[in-house]
Parts: sequence; structure tokens; C-alpha cells
Amino acid sequence: MAQSVLIYGFHAVTSRLRQNAGGVEALYLDQGRHDQRSRDLLQLAESNGIKTMLVTRQRLDAMAGDKHQGVVAKVSALPALPHTLDGVLENLPESALLLVLDGVQDPHNLGACLRVADAMGAHAVIAPKDRAVGLNPTVRKVASGAAETVPFVTVTNLARTLRELQELGIWVIGTAGETDQDLFSMKLDGPVAWVLGAEGEGLRRLTRENCDELARIPMFGSVESLNVSVAAGICLFESRRQRTASRT
Repeated sequence: MAQSVLIYGFHAVTSRLRQNAGGVEALYLDQGRHDQRSRDLLQLAESNGIKTMLVTRQRLDAMAGDKHQGVVAKVSALPALPHTLDGVLENLPESALLLVLDGVQDPHNLGACLRVADAMGAHAVIAPKDRAVGLNPTVRKVASGAAETVPFVTVTNLARTLRELQELGIWVIGTAGETDQDLFSMKLDGPVAWVLGAEGEGLRRLTRENCDELARIPMFGSVESLNVSVAAGICLFESRRQRTASRT
């Protein structure tokens, strides 16, 4: 029998209903909410024949903490095996654009990284299995549906994976604030894997050593660093911008 998990938040639940309504077993809505957003979600659930229950906020808090926004869904866990590196890279419609995360442990950061990866058309987010957060309910909520659209590939040995990407002709670029080369001066319209480090720590030594080159994001204001998801968005955007420009 398939395992069930809870997802919560309007974006995550609505996305799941639209993409895989058959996997939604039950929907729990805050009985105190009567706004248009709740009515739209209730209508979407009913149109797909989803069992919906109006419950107290206290019950939702007990199910999913206090960040559910008034909606929790019980869903069949999606199978974890479709997303392998070989499977992702096979028959891509364009040169690979990948985001590699070196030990990101904050679920909010991973969720936001998945969201920007989806927005910029990245083909996968790659992360190590150990010492890194996985696709938990918080990640899915923050990702606002991107956890279901962007392949999330976990690997046992990140350094070895970077070498495999290089052997496939994918240019591996690590981000580091102390390097001289900035991403705006780089040619990024070919196959690229951006490698970003964990919160506060940056890239690990072995990860850094297995990058083809390092690049920094130019900073024009007073702050010295960026959140990993913001940095990921900038790097992926510049790659996508150059690809688009090269076609015109």
C-alpha cells in the first residue's frame, strides 16, 4: 500500500491538485476561512472528487504546525526513483542547465531554490543524500509546486557526480565570493551546472576542487552575501538570459 504524507499551504496543495489529483486522498480546510482563495480551492477539490473536511485551526495546527495557511492535504507519496542523473540528462531538448546544492540544510532555502530552478527552466536540482535536507513538507510548501515539476536528484558522492558531469561536457561552475571572475563576464550559453554552497559555509573543499572554475556574483550595495536561493536565481537567470540572447 502506498505511503501517505501531508502537504500544506495553498500553493503546494493547489499545485498537487492540478498535477496529480488522483494522488490526493483528503483535503482539510480551516472552517473559519471564507475568502475567495479557500472557495476556489474547495471548488477545485470538489470538481476532482476529493474528500474535503472543514476542521478547526487547532486540528490543522496539530497536523502540520502553524504554517499551513488553513489548508492541509493527505496525499500518496510520490515515488522517489524516477529522478536519476542519467534519466534527467537523457534526451534533453537543449543544453543542460543544472543547479547543484552542496549541503543545503534549511528546508526554506531548498524550497526557494526549487522554485527559482523551475522559473528559470533548470533541468534538475542535485544535492547529496547526507548532511542535506530532503523533500519534506516544508520544502514542498515553500517550493509552491516546483517540488513536483523540477527533478530533485540526490547523489551519494557529490564530488564524483561533478566529475561525471564534466565527462559529459557540462561546465561545472562553483560560486565563491573571493574569486576575481564574476558571472557577468562569463560565457554561459552552453551546458552549465551551477554549484552553490550551504548556508554560512560555502562550498566544501572537495566540491570546490572539482569545479571547472569559480565565479562570484558582483555586489553593488552594502550587503556582503546573499541567501543561497537568491544567488541561485541570479546565476540561473544569467545563464538563461545568455541562452535567449544567443538565439536572436
